[in-house]
Amino acid sequence: MAREFKRTDRVADALQRSVSRFIQQEIRDPRIGMVNVNDVTVTRDLAFAKIFVTFVGRETDAECEAALAILNKAAGFLRSLVAKDLDLRTTPRLQFVYDKTTIRGNQLANLIDRAVADDKAKNPEDPAE
Repeated sequence: MAREFKRTDRVADALQRSVSRFIQQEIRDPRIGMVNVNDVTVTRDLAFAKIFVTFVGRETDAECEAALAILNKAAGFLRSLVAKDLDLRTTPRLQFVYDKTTIRGNQLANLIDRAVADDKAKNPEDPAE
């Protein structure tokens, strides 16, 4: 019987929970603000982990890049905390990556909503409704 999940998937899930908790509790830099950890990918040899994050309340890309630089500087500290938390032979090196998919999805949803509203305004007597 095949396994349902690969080891890398289980490690990525544990890393996501652990890193998000430690960012919230241990990183006290106000320039970061609120961070959402969207996804974690781990290499097959468990040596490296890419952590995809978004920043709540950050409007410009410059603010997000500055917060991302701070997280990448704190990656060693977070790795040491994760090593104490998780029971792994080797703890992956952490690399934070700014994830724009959520923001882009919201922009596309707003465009669709506007297009539907404009269409309804032009055709108020729609027989499909």
